[in-house]
Amino acid sequence: MTSVLETPTGLVRTTPRRTTVGLVAGGLGAYWPQFPDLLPQLRRSAERVSERLRGLGDEVDVVDVGFISDAQEGAVAAEKLRLAGCDLIVGFLTTYMTASMLVPVAQRSGAPVLLINLQPTARMDHATFDTGAWLAYCGACPLPEMANAFDRAGVDFRSVSGHLEDERAWARIARWVTAAGVRGVLRHGRHGLMGHLYPGMLDVATDLTSVSAQLGGHVEVLELDDLRVRVEEVTDGQAQDRVALAREVFDVDASVEPADLEWGARVSVGLDRLVEDFALDSLAYYHRGLNGEQHETLGAGLILGASLLTARGVPTAGEYELRNSIAMLVMDRLGAGGSFTELQALDFVDGVVEMGHDGPAHLAISARRPLLRGLGVYHGKRGRGVSVEFDVRHGPVTLCGLGQRRDGRYVLVAAEGEVVAGPLLQIGNTTSRVDFGGDPGEWTDVWSASGVDHHWALGTGHRVPDLAAVADLVGLEFVEVRLW
Repeated sequence: MTSVLETPTGLVRTTPRRTTVGLVAGGLGAYWPQFPDLLPQLRRSAERVSERLRGLGDEVDVVDVGFISDAQEGAVAAEKLRLAGCDLIVGFLTTYMTASMLVPVAQRSGAPVLLINLQPTARMDHATFDTGAWLAYCGACPLPEMANAFDRAGVDFRSVSGHLEDERAWARIARWVTAAGVRGVLRHGRHGLMGHLYPGMLDVATDLTSVSAQLGGHVEVLELDDLRVRVEEVTDGQAQDRVALAREVFDVDASVEPADLEWGARVSVGLDRLVEDFALDSLAYYHRGLNGEQHETLGAGLILGASLLTARGVPTAGEYELRNSIAMLVMDRLGAGGSFTELQALDFVDGVVEMGHDGPAHLAISARRPLLRGLGVYHGKRGRGVSVEFDVRHGPVTLCGLGQRRDGRYVLVAAEGEVVAGPLLQIGNTTSRVDFGGDPGEWTDVWSASGVDHHWALGTGHRVPDLAAVADLVGLEFVEVRLW
C-alpha cells in the first residue's frame, strides 16, 4: 500500500507505482466430505480477506487465485502467482493444511510470502461447537509446520495471527503490504546520479553495482551536460511560469535577487525534463565547478527545482549522496516525506539535537510555508543563489539512513524522536530541533556508531515498524538507534 503525502499547493505528485498482492487461501481437502458445512464457511472467510486486501489502498491490486485443497492445486496456484509478478503473496490459513500446499507457492513466486491466520471471530462458542465448527478456527494449527518447512526450504517466514475483523491484525497486514510496495519501488527504481563525488566524502561513495545487487533497480549515470542542454531549451515564458509557481509555493524573502530566482526557475524546468526523459524515481547530484563557469552555475541553481521535485515524489539529494536519495525515496513512499538531513549542532540546555541541511528539502513536511532565502555564498560549495529554509512539522519524526558495512552489505538505520519548538538559524537551511528522550551527546555517539552515513532522511511520524518490515522484505540488516 503506497501512502500519499499532501503535496504543497501548485504541485502534482508523480503517479505512484502500483502494488500487486497475490492471495491464495486453503485448507485440507480431507475435511470436506467429513464436514459439508466447513468449506463454504472457509470460502466466505477467504472472500472477506480478499475484500479487505482490496480496501488497503487505491494503488493495491489483488490477484486472487482462489481456494486450494491439496498439493496439486497448490502447484497450480504457485504458477499463476509466479506469472502475476506479485510484490507480496498472502497465504491464508483458513484451517489445517499441509506445508506441501504452500511451499511451492513460496519457492516459485520470487516474491516474499506473508502467512495470515485469521479465525472467524475473537473466540469459539465452546458450548455449541462440534468438530466441524472448531476446524474453521484452526488456522493456527499449521502455522508452526509452515514456519519449520519454510526455514528448511530456505524461505524467509513472516506471519500475522488474529481474527477476520481484528483491526490490530489488519494494521500489521497493511504494514507488510506497504513494505512490499516499497520493495517493489526499489526493485524497479531508476536512480539518477549526476556529477561527481564531493571530494573527500568517503562515507557516501557508493559502488553502483551494489545498489542493483542488494536493492534491485538501476542507477543512471548522468552528466551535468545532460541538464545543461535541457536548461538551454527552456523558454522565457516557461521560466516565468516556474517563477510564478515558486511564489505560490514559497514565501520569497527580500534577500532573493530576481535574477537568481529566474535562474533557479529555469534550471527547475530543465531538471523536470531530465527526470522525465530518463524516467527517474530519485536523483543525487553534485558538481564543484570553477570560476563561475556553466557547470558551477548549473549546480548553484539546483536547489529550487530539487525541492519541488522532492515534494512531488522524486527525492533529490545533493552532495552525490545516492544512498541518501534512496533512503528519502523509502520514506516518501511510506508517506513520511523524507528530507535531506545531517547533524548541525547539539543543544545541551534544551536537550535536543539540531539537524537539517542546506539545499533541497521535502516541502510537504514543513511546519510552515517554506521560505526561499537568497545566499551570496553557499557554505562548502561554489556559487550563489536561492536556498530553502524551514523546520519540519512538530511532533513525532523518524530518521532513516542507508549505511554500508565493511563487507559491502547495506544496513538500514532508523531512530524515532520528536521535533520540538525552539530557536532556529535563519541561514537558508532546513533545521529541526529533535528530542530523542535523553542526553543529545549520548544519542549522537550511538547514532554515529550505527553504520549510518553522515546524511539521512528525516520524515514525519514514528515509522520504525514500517522500516523494519521494509528491511525484512528487501533482505537488509536493520538497526534501531535508541537510548535505553
